[in-house]
Amino acid sequence: MNGKQENRALAPVYERPDLHGRVHVFVDREQAGEVLAEMLAGRVPETALVMGIPSGGVPVAVACARRLGLPLEVAVVSKVLLPWTTEAGFGAVAFDGSVWLNEDYIRAYGLDEETVARQVAAAREKVERRVRRFRGTRPLPDLAGRTVVLVDDGIAAGSTMLTAIRALRRLDAGEVVVAVPTAHDDSLLRVAAEADGVYCANVREGGRFAVAEAYVAWRDVPEDEAVALYRSLQGE
Repeated sequence: MNGKQENRALAPVYERPDLHGRVHVFVDREQAGEVLAEMLAGRVPETALVMGIPSGGVPVAVACARRLGLPLEVAVVSKVLLPWTTEAGFGAVAFDGSVWLNEDYIRAYGLDEETVARQVAAAREKVERRVRRFRGTRPLPDLAGRTVVLVDDGIAAGSTMLTAIRALRRLDAGEVVVAVPTAHDDSLLRVAAEADGVYCANVREGGRFAVAEAYVAWRDVPEDEAVALYRSLQGE
């Protein structure tokens, strides 16, 4: 597709009805990955590649890939952060160097060109550093025509996942299947508009949503830990 947006029908969304709307349904990210693997079993080809979004998506992706017997890679994406926070963003930078910016947020927050450029540069540096840490000088495998299972630990707004999907399209990936333990239903619809299939065990709705509330044990995943988990599946 070379990164072009297509007018596509919404991808099918598969969930676990018994987990709908509930909180604290997963012990941790590893167990969540195993639940996703059960949902995906027999539904993706044996040639598929699992790609986790660091850092929080890596433990989920590792557990999922192990259970399915599929190879693992990482899809490094970083938010372009607002300058006064370490959480909220107004865009994202992907592993292929592409940048997506939310122009509505830029106008709403009154961000000038210099600030936008500085924050994009910081996000780009983070992505490049993480790619080096995970893969060193090894390039991504050829994705042309290959099914990719794109995994994160959850979807709140969806900008990170959408940026990753678009990057995979630019690399001519075949089907892009999104697999996440938990997500807000509105965000799932936005993702379903660009993916080829969406698997989300725990769909929730309402005005208040936090990915962390799907988990009993929740913590930030240190980058060192994510790298070690990734390498454990590379035989390193």
